[in-house]
Amino acid sequence: MSSRHEALDPDLAALRDQVRASGAAPLVALTPDEARERVSGGDVACDGGPVVREVEDLTIGDAPGVRIRSYDNGASHSILVYAHGGGWVTGDLQYADELCRHLAATASLRVVSVDYRLAPEHPFPAAVDDIDAAVEWTMALANGDPVFVGGDSAGGNLAATAAQRHPGITGLVAIYPVVDHDPTRPSYRHHAQGFPIGASDMAWFFDHYAPPEARTDPRISPLRAIRDDHPSTYLLTAGHDPLCDEGFAYAEGLTERGVLVEHRHEPTLCHGFLRSSRISSGVRAARDRLVADIARFVALDRSPSAADPRSRA
Repeated sequence: MSSRHEALDPDLAALRDQVRASGAAPLVALTPDEARERVSGGDVACDGGPVVREVEDLTIGDAPGVRIRSYDNGASHSILVYAHGGGWVTGDLQYADELCRHLAATASLRVVSVDYRLAPEHPFPAAVDDIDAAVEWTMALANGDPVFVGGDSAGGNLAATAAQRHPGITGLVAIYPVVDHDPTRPSYRHHAQGFPIGASDMAWFFDHYAPPEARTDPRISPLRAIRDDHPSTYLLTAGHDPLCDEGFAYAEGLTERGVLVEHRHEPTLCHGFLRSSRISSGVRAARDRLVADIARFVALDRSPSAADPRSRA
């Protein structure tokens, strides 16, 4: 475990200490609505991202439909269907707006961000169904352009499960994703009181999303159902994250099945660090590395004749 994390980024450490000194109630003491309000209030810690030529909010599918936000800077040759984080309970289109803007402006992607339904009002598999609808809608309109699926945290979970069910997906982008439901891994124990989430917070999210008997479903624990035809994958893990070890296990499982894996690990950063770009220069640098990585990843030659390095972790 020690090789996977280093001292927490000083700006994030200061933020952690400030939050803990504030006396704010822990997440597990909040109602879902209170948690959503807290998470939305955290939008001010994001730097906003660059201007994108075309940003449009749409509703797709049958009534009541699924809300999406499309980002297009006019130079895109690939499309990324993106699912925001927030533990399946919190988050909205604004949650990942900054990253989506960077990807559209810098990585030459058209990004389709999905405002999927949230638990507990809409428990598993409602969010899965909404991501499926967005993927199907996007693939129908892609006109032959490559379609990727991606997300962070719980959104990374939804993206990973979609990647295993939609054979037309070109690649997966998974940013500190939930890929299993096992709280006994060392990173869960080491970061049991982690910032901004620990073991009890993850349990709170899971309990609102799906009952224990459903959590072996591959649409919740994709680590347990990796297929040989899984699309190539870009994975980012963070050192100060209860989910760190399952992320490494996911990279290893994919590689064992011959899947091309690009794995970047950020040992000084925490789960959800992208939500603190206005606060931390280290986060901004990591975000820029991530965007550059994704730009290269979506430009990879995936033809059968291309070199196959399998894993670049």
